[in-house]
Amino acid sequence: MFPYMVNFKVSARTLTGALNAHNKAAVDWGWQGLIAYGCHSLVVVIDSSTAQTLQVLEKHKADVVKVKWARENYHHNIGSPYSLRLASADVNGKIIIWDVAAGVAQCEIQEHAKPIQDVQWLWSQDASRDLLLAIHPPNYIVLWNADTGTKLWKKSYADNILSFSFDPFDPSHLTLLTSEGIVFISDFSPSKPPSGPGKKVYISSPHSSPAHSKLAAATGAKKALNKVKILITQEKPSAEFITLNDCLQLAYLPSKRNHMLLLYPREILILDLEVNQTVGVIAIERTGVPFLQVIPCFQRDGLFCLHENGCITLRVRRSYSSIFNTSNEEPDPDPVQELTYDLRSQCDAIRVTKTVRPFSMVCCPVNENAAALVVSDGRVMIWELKSAVCSRNSRNSSSGVSPLYSPVSFCGIPVGVLQNKLPDLSLDNMIGQSAIAGEEHPKGSILQEVHLKFLLTGLLSGLPSPQFAIRMCPPLTTKNIKMYQPLLAVGTGNGSVLVYHLTSGLLHKELSIHSCEVKGIEWTSLTGFLSFATSTPNNMGLVRNELQLVDLPTGRSIAFRGERGNDESPIEMIKVSYLKQYLAVVFKDKPLELWDVRTCTILREMSKNFPAITALEWSPSHNLKSLRKKQLATREAMARQTVVSDTELSVVESSVISLLQEAESKSELSQNISAREHFVFTDTDGQVYHLTVEGNSVKDSARIPPDGSMGSITCIAWKGDTLVLGDMDGNLNFWDLKGRVSRGIPTHRSWVRKIRFAPGKGNQKLIAMYNDGAEVWDTKEVQMVSSLRSGRNVTFRILDVDWCTSDKVILASDDGCIRVLEMSMKSTCFRMDEQELTEPVWCPYLLVPRASLALKAFLLHQPWNGQYSLDISQVDYPENEEIKTLLQEQLNSLSNDIKKLLLDPEFTLLQRCLLVSRLYGDESELHFWTVAAHYLHSLSQEKAARTPAAEEAAPREDRANNPLDICYDILCENAYFQKFQLERVNLQEVKRSTYDHTRKCTDQLLLLGQTDRAVQLLLETSADNQHYYCDSLKACLVTTVTSSGPSQSTIKLVATNMIANGKLAEGVQLLCLIDKAADACRYLQTYGEWNRAAWLAKVRLNSEECADVLKRWVDHLCSPQVNQKSKALLVLLSLGCFSSVAETLHSMRYFDRAALFVEACLKYGAIEVSEDTEKLISVIYADYARSLKNLGFKQGAILFASKARAAGRDLLKELESPRQEVTEE
Repeated sequence: MFPYMVNFKVSARTLTGALNAHNKAAVDWGWQGLIAYGCHSLVVVIDSSTAQTLQVLEKHKADVVKVKWARENYHHNIGSPYSLRLASADVNGKIIIWDVAAGVAQCEIQEHAKPIQDVQWLWSQDASRDLLLAIHPPNYIVLWNADTGTKLWKKSYADNILSFSFDPFDPSHLTLLTSEGIVFISDFSPSKPPSGPGKKVYISSPHSSPAHSKLAAATGAKKALNKVKILITQEKPSAEFITLNDCLQLAYLPSKRNHMLLLYPREILILDLEVNQTVGVIAIERTGVPFLQVIPCFQRDGLFCLHENGCITLRVRRSYSSIFNTSNEEPDPDPVQELTYDLRSQCDAIRVTKTVRPFSMVCCPVNENAAALVVSDGRVMIWELKSAVCSRNSRNSSSGVSPLYSPVSFCGIPVGVLQNKLPDLSLDNMIGQSAIAGEEHPKGSILQEVHLKFLLTGLLSGLPSPQFAIRMCPPLTTKNIKMYQPLLAVGTGNGSVLVYHLTSGLLHKELSIHSCEVKGIEWTSLTGFLSFATSTPNNMGLVRNELQLVDLPTGRSIAFRGERGNDESPIEMIKVSYLKQYLAVVFKDKPLELWDVRTCTILREMSKNFPAITALEWSPSHNLKSLRKKQLATREAMARQTVVSDTELSVVESSVISLLQEAESKSELSQNISAREHFVFTDTDGQVYHLTVEGNSVKDSARIPPDGSMGSITCIAWKGDTLVLGDMDGNLNFWDLKGRVSRGIPTHRSWVRKIRFAPGKGNQKLIAMYNDGAEVWDTKEVQMVSSLRSGRNVTFRILDVDWCTSDKVILASDDGCIRVLEMSMKSTCFRMDEQELTEPVWCPYLLVPRASLALKAFLLHQPWNGQYSLDISQVDYPENEEIKTLLQEQLNSLSNDIKKLLLDPEFTLLQRCLLVSRLYGDESELHFWTVAAHYLHSLSQEKAARTPAAEEAAPREDRANNPLDICYDILCENAYFQKFQLERVNLQEVKRSTYDHTRKCTDQLLLLGQTDRAVQLLLETSADNQHYYCDSLKACLVTTVTSSGPSQSTIKLVATNMIANGKLAEGVQLLCLIDKAADACRYLQTYGEWNRAAWLAKVRLNSEECADVLKRWVDHLCSPQVNQKSKALLVLLSLGCFSSVAETLHSMRYFDRAALFVEACLKYGAIEVSEDTEKLISVIYADYARSLKNLGFKQGAILFASKARAAGRDLLKELESPRQEVTEE
C-alpha cells in the first residue's frame, strides 16, 4: 500500500517496575543464555547480552518466589529439541512450568497453599529430563514430573526446611538446610523417596565460638582461623552455643568433590565433607560490607560474592606453589595450610536506600564470566568479567597476592601466541588452573599474567514506583504515517515523565520536569505535550501548580502559565482542544482559564461567579474546513487581481487587497487560522453547558438541564455524534446527538473515574475506569465488550487507563506495571518470535527445532566449500525462505569475535564443537567435548613424544603442565588426581581437632599409602582413650607389615573375614596395607561402593589395573537400573577407549556427536583402523547423513553419505537423483 515501511505494530506487552519483597530470590540465569526474574506475580525474561525484555509471563495470582530454568544436560535432537522451559513458583504454593517462547503454561502444580521455599530441576537427565524437586513448607520435599504434573513421591522431615543443594558430583546426594542444622541425604533417587530421616548435623554458629573474638586483628587472623576448628557436630550444641541459625546459604562446590560452603553475613566457611571440618574461612574485616549471597564456580575454584551494598566480588583460590616458593621473604615458620581465596575483582556498589537495595545475583552457568544483579527497584545490571594481560614490570609485588596466569589452551587445545583466540569467552579461558602444592611452573613456557575487571555491559531499568498518570500520543492517521511513533508518556510520583516507545517497549526518554507528583498529561502534537503537577496543599488548602509545555525532540520545557502557579487552588484537570489550539485549565476552587496553546497566551479567565466545573470535554466538531475554503477563495481572488493591468485597478479594490494581504501575513505568522471550537462542561448540579471559542472570544451557546437519573457528573467523553457522561454512582449516560436520544445505564461499579473513546474513524468503543477496575463499552450497540475487576480476576488495582491503538488498551496498575492489552483485557503472554526487537538476539532456542539443529550443523562443519562462511544463502537448504532469513538473522547477531573464530580455518573441529556447545548452552555437549578434546590432544602429544627426535627436543612435561581441571574429578589423569588427594589429606590433618578427625585422616593416609605419617597419627592417641590399645597395635602392624610372606596371607584372610562380617572399610584398609588394592577395589564394587572403588583405583593402582576397575564401573553405569550412560561415556574417554566411545554414542543414537567424534579421532589418529572399526565408522556416517537429510541439510548429508562408502550408497543415490532431474529440465 505504501512505498515505505513504517513499523507501528504494537504487540500486547507489559512494562514492569519495582519488585516486591517476595521476589527477592526469584531470579535465575539459564544455560539457554536468558535471565528470568519475578516481578510481583509476573515472570520477566530478558536477554543477557543485549539486556532486552523478551517475554513477560502472566498467570500466577500471587507473588513469584522462585524461578528456575530447566537444565540442558541431555542430547538434543528432533525428538528432544532445544526449548525454553522455565519453572516458577509463587507464595500460594503453585508451580507453573512454562514454554517461554510460546508464552504458554505447559503444566500447573499445586500441593499446599504455602509459599514454595526452594525448587530445582534434577541435573542428571539420562533417565528423564522433566524431574523437579520442590520444598513445600514447612517440611515436605516433593518430586514432580514437570511434563505431566504428576507427583512421583513426597517425604517429610522433622525440621522446617529452608533450602537444599544437590551434590554436582553424585546425583544420589542431597543436602537440606533446615532451621536447626543440616540434613545429609545419601540415597536420593527419582524412583522412590529417601529412606529414613537422613544424617543430621548441627552447626554451632561461628559467631558464638570463642575463637572468633580474635578475628579483629588482621595479624592474628591466621592463628585465630586455625582455632575455629569444629563447626559441625552430631550432638545438639549446648544452649549457650545455639544462636539462631543465621546461615544464609548452603551450596556444594562444583569445582571439587565433597566440599561445601556455608554462608554467614560476615564469613564464608568451606567444609570438607569427608571429615565434616572447616578447611577454609573467608572473613570480612570489621569495616567490610557483609555478604548477601555467594555462587561457587565450576570451571575454576572461585566464588562470586554479593555484598549488601550491591557490590559483586570475585574471589579465586590461591595457588599453593606461590606460598612455598616466595624466595624474597624469609619462609613462614608454620605455613598455615588454608584454602585461601583472594579477592581478584570487584564491581561498583549501588546507592542503597530504604527502597533500593540489592536483591540477588545470578551467574552465567555456561561461561561463568558474567554476573547479573537484580535490584529491588526493578533494575537489572549485567557485569561481565574482562581479562587484561599485564606487563611484567607493572606488577605490584607488595600486594602479596599470587599472580594469575592465562591458560595455555583455548577451547580445550593449547594454541600458539599468534593464533586467534578469545580469552574472555569463559572463565577457564581467562585464567589458568591454580597450581597444586609442590608443583613448579615450567620454566620454559611463556606465562602471561592477567588481571580481571568487571565491566557493566547491560542495564535494564524498570518503571518507578506508582502513582502513574499515563497518556498515549495522538493516534496514527494517513497524514502522519511517515513520522509516527507509538509513544506513551508516563507521569510519575517524583515529578519526572518517562516516554516509552511501545513497539520495542524500551524507554525513549526520561524527562525530569516537575518537583512534585505529575497528575496529568495532554499531548499537543506528536512531539510535544503538556503536563501538570501539584504540590501537597498547605493548611489553607493552597498548592503550587506546575504546568509545563515540553518539546520531546529537544527535551526543552517551558512554564506554560509563566509566573502564575504559587499559592493557588490546585489544578483539577487540563484538556486540550480537538485541533490542539486551545487549552482549558480547571481548578478546584477557582474559575476556569482558557489558553492558546500555540502562543502560550491566556485567552480568558472566567469571572468569579462562573459555575464550578466537575467534568469538561472538547467537541470534535469545528469549522476548520469552511475556514480553509474561505482562505483558498481569498487567495484565488488575490491571484486574479494581480494579473489584471495596473491602470484598471480601482483604488477601492487595491485597499481591499492590501487588507487581505495583511490578514494573510498575520495568519501565516500564527501559522494557522484560529478555527472555532466548542466544549461542554457540567456543574455540581449536573447542568450541562456548551461554550464556543473562536480566536479570543468565548460565547455561551446553550444549557441543558440536569438528567434526574444521574448523580454528580464526574467525566465526559465526546466522539462524532455520541456524548457519554459518567457519574459518582457508576451510571453511564449515552447521548446520541443526531437522533436526540439519551440512554442511561447503571453499571453498579461506583464512581466512574475516567472515560475515553478509542482512536480511529468510526470506532465507537470506549473505556471506562472505576475504583475497582475498568470496562470497555461499544457505544453504537450500547453494550459492554469486556470487564476487569480487581480482586476477582486480577490481583492489582488500576490507577489509570488509556487507548494505545484502536483495538488495544493501556492499564497502569498499583503493582508498578503498565500493561498493553487486547480489548478483551485478558492478560496474555505473546509469542517471542512475533516480537519486534531493536537489537538482534542470539538465541537458537527461539527457532523451530529443525532450524536450530540445522543451524548447529551449519556452524559445526562446512568442509564442502573448503572455506568457512557465515552466509547461509549459499547453502542448498530447501526450507522456506522465511526460516532461512531467521537463520541468517541468528548468524548475524553473533559477536564479531565469535564470527572471527568460526571463520578461522586453523580453528580445529574439536575447538569448534566446544565453542558451539557454549553458544548453544548445551551442558552435556560441553562436558563431553571438554574431556574429549583434552584426552585426544594429550594422546597426540604422547605420539609425537614417542618419536626419538622429539624426545630429545622436549621432555615429556606438556601433559603434566596442562592436566584436566580437577572439577572433572574421577576423569582427571591419575598422577594429578593423586597429588590433589594428598594435598587434601594434608589440609585435613592440619585442621583436625578431635580424635574422630584424626582417625579419619589416618584411614585416608593408609589408603593413599602414606604409612609413616599414619603411624605418627596412630601413636598420638592418648592413653585414656578407649581406642588407645587398638591404635597402638595398628601402628605396630603398619610398620611391620611389609616383611614376610606368611603375614601377608594371614592379613588377607583376616581382611576377607572382616569384609564378610560387615566391616568393609577396615578390611579394605588391611588389603591396601599388603598392596592388594586391586582386590580391595573388587570388594568395594561387589558391595556397591562404586565411587569409593574408582577413587581407590585412581590413587593406588597402575594404569592397567585401574582401567580394569573403571571399565567394570562403566558397565555398571550403563546398566538399565543405573542408567548414567553420559557419565560412562566420560569415563571411557578418560581411559582413552575411543572406539568404544564411538560405539556407545552410536548405540545411544547420538548420531551427530558420534560422527563428529569419529572425525576428530581420525584427525588425531586415535582410532586404530581395522575392518571392524571401518564398518562402525561407515555406519555412523551413514546414520548421520540420514539425520542431516531429515533436517533438510543436503550438502552435509551428501558429504557424509559419500564418506560412509558402502553403507551410504543408497542414500547418496537418493540425495543426488532429484538434482539430475532439475538439471534435465
